[in-house]
Amino acid sequence: MGANYSTTIPTTWPEANNMPTTMPQLKRSQVIAFHSSTKWKLHFDALKDTNKLVVIDFTATWCGPCKNMEPVINDFAAKYTDVEFVKIDVDELDKVAEEYGVQAMPTFVLIKKGKVVDKVVGADKDGLKKKIEKHRAISI
Repeated sequence: MGANYSTTIPTTWPEANNMPTTMPQLKRSQVIAFHSSTKWKLHFDALKDTNKLVVIDFTATWCGPCKNMEPVINDFAAKYTDVEFVKIDVDELDKVAEEYGVQAMPTFVLIKKGKVVDKVVGADKDGLKKKIEKHRAISI
């Protein structure tokens, strides 16, 4: 009645599935989206006293070039962990966009100590990267 099966049973679950014992680190986006001008203002005021570069991505859900830049911004946020990346939808927070003179999307506004230090209008990945690298190193 009893069959004699001789098998080797792996000692750990990853071995059983030929999987690595450690999971790879996932890239986490450091982009903070604001949907309230009050919350944005509180966050902005808190950053004024730091020397941290803030990159605001003014975007819109209907904007094709904005959608194309989204993975780029996520990659930049993962790479430049000393930079704060913020996403603001111009249709949700139109007064904030107006305050920064945003007239086209995407527009990237670079801020340090509460002051605009640079701006990139359009989906210019290389131009934005150069300006981030330039301003993140500058102390004002």
